[in-house]
Amino acid sequence: MEAVTTAEGARVQGRESGRHVYWAHVRFADLDPLNHVNNVRMLTYLEDARIAFLRWDVPAESHTRLGGLVVARHEIDYLKPILLRRDPVRVETWVTEVRTASFRLAYEIRDDDHVYARAMSVLVGYDTAKQAPRRLSGDERAFLTAHLEPSGSA
Repeated sequence: MEAVTTAEGARVQGRESGRHVYWAHVRFADLDPLNHVNNVRMLTYLEDARIAFLRWDVPAESHTRLGGLVVARHEIDYLKPILLRRDPVRVETWVTEVRTASFRLAYEIRDDDHVYARAMSVLVGYDTAKQAPRRLSGDERAFLTAHLEPSGSA
């Protein structure tokens, strides 16, 4: 049976959840002919936030670095168009589920007044040398569990 950690379980154990915040600057090149940020560029904002959150930039020997991962699924709801603007939008990322070999991330692209998009991704641990799925390590699971938040709170 696959082990599952939920946000509710993490809170019962006294761990605090927390969202990662990434600031995405809207560029003129991000706009479509209607002067809205193109849907593909919004996925790029999510990708940039995910990379910043998953800490691929820390040294390989660090316990906070996550190993190889692949995206197994994306879902996005476009709620409001983003227009060209001076201030960046905030991409909030958090974990809603941690399993033995995979985890689920949730995102919001927002500012203080509006939520522009809500999204979800499922990522799977991946051994790049073997080109095969792998289980998440204890350190990876601990890092992810520290960011658990109920999926319904978005």
